[in-house]
Amino acid sequence: MTMTAATIRRTIALALFLPLVLATGCKNFFSPVTGTTGTSPTNTGDYAYVASVNTASSSDPIYTLSGFSIGTGTLTALSGFPVVLPFPPTMVAINEANTLLYVAGAQVIYGYTIASTGALTKIVSATNNPALANANIVSMTISPDGNWLLALDATDTLVTVDEFQIQSTGILVPESSTQYALTNGATIVPNGIAIAPTGNYVAVALGTGADVLFGFDTSNGALTPDTVVNPPSASSADQAVTFDSTGQTLYIARSGTDGGVVAYTIGSGGVLTLASGSPFPLGTNATGPSSILIDATSKYLYVGNKTSSTISGFSIGSGGVLTALSGSPYASGTSVGALGRDNSGKYVLATAINGSPDVQMYGFDSTTAGKLDPITSAVTGDPTEPAGAVAIALMH
Repeated sequence: MTMTAATIRRTIALALFLPLVLATGCKNFFSPVTGTTGTSPTNTGDYAYVASVNTASSSDPIYTLSGFSIGTGTLTALSGFPVVLPFPPTMVAINEANTLLYVAGAQVIYGYTIASTGALTKIVSATNNPALANANIVSMTISPDGNWLLALDATDTLVTVDEFQIQSTGILVPESSTQYALTNGATIVPNGIAIAPTGNYVAVALGTGADVLFGFDTSNGALTPDTVVNPPSASSADQAVTFDSTGQTLYIARSGTDGGVVAYTIGSGGVLTLASGSPFPLGTNATGPSSILIDATSKYLYVGNKTSSTISGFSIGSGGVLTALSGSPYASGTSVGALGRDNSGKYVLATAINGSPDVQMYGFDSTTAGKLDPITSAVTGDPTEPAGAVAIALMH
């Protein structure tokens, strides 16, 4: 079965949902926001933080968080890094103000304040517990206003979004997790979550299960399911999602049957319309997409292809239509896993789970628009212990 270009209506999406709202948190789900962080950036440093996992020694695995200062074509290790983590990390996120960093993995979320020098200070709860929350998270994002941390839970029986209020101190206040059961019969494989820059939509990628677009109210944290997108077949899997800068286009990185980048324009009430030409092919021998990124100018989109160790690049046209960039796909480290852009807008960084290198910095070609040119690279983790870089977060 192939996906048509017909508009996917909200009524169809809601029919595919069976709401199972479970009150598992310690507060009412739509509680008022108090003591929040605000939206004005207060830290202008250009830093990158990379979470790594070294399991070369099964009896004594090493988990770290490395920090780098981004200069003109340079990556410089920050003093005091790497920071050793007591758990295997899965995701890193930084708030819009560039003052708070969160690391998730192995049933916990740790938090840190970010100094102007890039140094991190661990946040502890009132009970002196460094674990600010207990949740099994595969992906997380922070709302543009800095008030909410939204996390896609690893559970594979329900669509579960864990939600936390972010206090001014960085402490996370858990809200009741909202869970939904898809009734399309597909297997749920939680992969990625993204929030629109406008804050009004949240999207999750669920592998072979579906993609779900939620309406989001930043004033009270309300999540409302709007639309479900089903992959075209059981051999298709949606791996990552992102929004354009206007929050009017949703992009999905898909592997398997009809793989590539799928684009939808977002209409009133979350109605999705498939962009002409979707899915857009990743390019010659490019397989296994696992991450997706739009550059600071909103003119170009990039996809990290884990299986082929490449990065596909596209220019973004009217209606979300993508056109492959010259020279795409570009070489990356082995098993490229995560992509990020720095706050100067000049560079794209990519992490590779199997290294060669752990972190690659790319600049934009001076003659071919959008083309990525490798500039420099960096090693993460303890230099004596090769580490697999699994996640990256950069200052906004």
